[in-house]
Amino acid sequence: MLHRRLLAGLIGPLALLCATAAVAAPARVATLDWTLAETLVALGHPPVATAQVDAYRAWVRKPALPDSIIDLGLRTQPNLELLASIDPDRILISPMFANLAPRLERIAPVDSLALFSAGHDTWSEMRTLTRSVASLIERPQAATRLIDNTETHLETLKQRLGGDTRPLLIIQLMDARHVRVFGDNGLYQAVLERLGLTNAWSGNTNAWGFSLVPLETLIGIDAQLVVIKPYPAGVREALTDSSLWQALVDRHGAPLVLEPVWSFGALPSARRFADLLVTAMENTDGR
Repeated sequence: MLHRRLLAGLIGPLALLCATAAVAAPARVATLDWTLAETLVALGHPPVATAQVDAYRAWVRKPALPDSIIDLGLRTQPNLELLASIDPDRILISPMFANLAPRLERIAPVDSLALFSAGHDTWSEMRTLTRSVASLIERPQAATRLIDNTETHLETLKQRLGGDTRPLLIIQLMDARHVRVFGDNGLYQAVLERLGLTNAWSGNTNAWGFSLVPLETLIGIDAQLVVIKPYPAGVREALTDSSLWQALVDRHGAPLVLEPVWSFGALPSARRFADLLVTAMENTDGR
């Protein structure tokens, strides 16, 4: 009888421990969207799989994806057999991939999370997205930390800048004659507002916060030029012989050139952009 009681005393806590471990097992999440992937990594819960890993490392860069992540192929045409073999607990997408939802739902529950909605404050949307992702992986405290740390860091950067700065004209080259110029409703604009900086572009922008314009559109705008890499193939070389580009540089001065930042990203990309921009502004040779 004594042995039975001892055995029962051991089995009870062990069973409870096993049950608790089973409940606490972290969800295995896959995503096709880089913005959701970067947010998961920043929340300390990287996805088990995402799409176009090499392209993420070129365009988004940080936060870095773990080496263990599985590449699902093209974002618009993922390898569904591979995804099914991974057997994720849930799949996160953005509205851009809504057409894939019916097929993805055969593999795991699908959640669609939007960002950059017309008429909404971008920074508030990024906070909401962060909390939504954290809720799905049951890590609400991680969202609070990420939001608070990001906002505190940007406030520190703002204090480093002081108040006397030129308006900024933020562009990304599409070819030797056309650029994306960034303004309202975009990640870069949201960061400029947090840093107390002025965007020189007051023209229209699309749902992602940019407009595609010819270079000559920018010549009459008095501002500090900021160029976001990467350059399309052959464009950097073409600019050396471009009288139009030279006229733009003569008008604005040497541009600040920043390493790639995911302009469609959320808080992690916002922080990366802020860091790169403020460092470049503090050191005008940081090109």
